[in-house]
Amino acid sequence: MVIFTSILTTGALTLTACGSRDDSGDGDSGDGGSTTLTIGVDAPLSGENSTTGLGIQYGAQIAVDDANKKNTVPGVKFKIKALDDKAQPATGQQNATALVGDKSVVGAVGPLNSGVAQSMLQVFSSADMVQISPANTNPELTMGKNWQTSPKRPYKTYFRTATTDALQGGFAAEYAYTGLKKKNVFVVDDKQTYGAGLAKLFNEAFVKAGGKVAGTDHVNTGDKDFGALVSKIKAAKADLVYYGGQYDESALITKQLKDAGVNIPLFGGDGMFATTYIETAGKPSEGDLATAIGVPVDTLPGAKAFVDTYKAKGYKGDYGAYGAYAYDATTAIINSVKAAKAANDDKLPSGDELRSKVVEEVQKADFEGISGKLSFDEFGDTTNKQLTVYQVEKGKWKAVKTGTYDPS
Repeated sequence: MVIFTSILTTGALTLTACGSRDDSGDGDSGDGGSTTLTIGVDAPLSGENSTTGLGIQYGAQIAVDDANKKNTVPGVKFKIKALDDKAQPATGQQNATALVGDKSVVGAVGPLNSGVAQSMLQVFSSADMVQISPANTNPELTMGKNWQTSPKRPYKTYFRTATTDALQGGFAAEYAYTGLKKKNVFVVDDKQTYGAGLAKLFNEAFVKAGGKVAGTDHVNTGDKDFGALVSKIKAAKADLVYYGGQYDESALITKQLKDAGVNIPLFGGDGMFATTYIETAGKPSEGDLATAIGVPVDTLPGAKAFVDTYKAKGYKGDYGAYGAYAYDATTAIINSVKAAKAANDDKLPSGDELRSKVVEEVQKADFEGISGKLSFDEFGDTTNKQLTVYQVEKGKWKAVKTGTYDPS
């Protein structure tokens, strides 16, 4: 029985070694058939953070649909395999292992959360398979723990189309101090990799700009009652609250602050930039702020068709935060498959070799994406450093400042 099972297993691996074949006969995969390759997507598709997670999934889906329609890689069809990490690092690691184990998968897009990404990096690196996140912003992921003093890239397989908190935290602090004229801020974080890192960088930049930190505190993800925190903020006489974390907790914090008569704005990062934040907090969210990567998607000429398609399809989630960046991340993988095929006498390299070649080609990526020009530096970070501050006005996020930040 053991021998028989081994034979079956070996056969199954052989069948999937270079992707799945179909008998449609369109295109040329080197044997007259068509090859189907898979691009994995990992994001929170249910529960907390699902609004932005679904935006990533469907951003990637539209990119695949466009590539298949345009026959971007002749003889190759692409499909999406979306896995739900529920914003949990352990689940993300399991998903990474599952994607690596599927030999038709040539690369992965995601995840949303930097803490989840940390659990996945080694898995993808060991398989020499590319991973491109449209949302991770923690600087350590690309430049290592000592990124501020001696940056060193930990994994050559990891890239991102989102700029980092090294810029986002300072960009927010600069706007808070010079734009909003706030001088006394209370800083809160959710103890997670993304939230704690962003809050720390905001704190440092705000003090450097000349502001004062009236107090700091931490909350737990999933908390609902922030009465004790509200009391601390009120006693500190802060004129602004900065929150490092996601929209789930921050929406409740701002609501409970305003209900207690503490009528000061709450400012957060891209993890807070979602329509769900406004929907959950309601009227108390008016005047609150958040930074987000890039420029407003609805203002980008190249993203118009993407936005129209997203709306026409009736896709759930919010495309505004990371949808366009997921689209460009997926396109980078597809373009790299095309380049690897072209460099191999117009034939797809074998499974493991293809994955390795895709990593090499992504590093060389240089094209005009729907979010702007896309290329990567020596650390795997996007060269597009644009950021935007949004403020809630009449129940909607409105862009109030777009630019870059010089941390020097």
